[in-house]
Amino acid sequence: MDYKNIIDINLDLKAKLLNRQPIFAGWTSIGHPQIVEMLLRSEVNFVGIDMEHSTINQEQAQRIIAACDSFNIPCLPRLATHNGESIKRLLDSGANGVIIPNVETTNQVEQLIEWIKYPPLGKRGFGIARAQGYGHDFEKYTSKWNDSSILIIQIESIAAVKNIDKLLQFDEVDGVMVGPYDISGSLGIPGQIDHKDVLEAGQLVVNACNKYGKSCGTQDIDPTLESIRSSLNSGYTFMVLASDVFILWKWGERIQSLIKSCR
Repeated sequence: MDYKNIIDINLDLKAKLLNRQPIFAGWTSIGHPQIVEMLLRSEVNFVGIDMEHSTINQEQAQRIIAACDSFNIPCLPRLATHNGESIKRLLDSGANGVIIPNVETTNQVEQLIEWIKYPPLGKRGFGIARAQGYGHDFEKYTSKWNDSSILIIQIESIAAVKNIDKLLQFDEVDGVMVGPYDISGSLGIPGQIDHKDVLEAGQLVVNACNKYGKSCGTQDIDPTLESIRSSLNSGYTFMVLASDVFILWKWGERIQSLIKSCR
């Protein structure tokens, strides 16, 4: 496969996000590049690294990013928290952008932009690392990063839902992911993701994204053609299709049932 520079890979995904084209993503929580290579064979548009609900560390993340690079597919780590040092190290490792959990305020978005973007737009420090081709791609990377880098924020509370219009007014926000489980918790009905209040909150975010021309995503734990079409018809434009953990979970349920049937 022909090698593409990080910037070129970013621009492909950025265009899809800005045009609200259907986007499908893989997701890893286990942290081994061999697993990611199997996910990449599905021809997803990007792979997310879950560093929030897993034990994946910086070194493991870099290996996963390298595996994605070999397929010319973007890699977007989801951080555990809002942390400038973690963002800096992941971006210098070659991440194509980041997914940030639990964003609720404009001050948080402004801080994220400072961490992610180079001056004069932000305050990201200039360095020579893997992202810059160890120097070979420094000029192209640094001159085009601000326009090509990807920021996806997660809407995971009713406070964020109520503030969604203000959050989406930033040009640097390329899209959002709706977190129904956390929204249900913030509404005092934890786990009831099919509750009308949770569904209405999600739809408010979808409608706002349509208004501001932003991509809007969700995660489908056990995707089927019907569930994917339903999400698209509801206004979602990108979907995380299961994850390595969910795949193994569903496999485990099926095998458990088979074993019980044979005993």
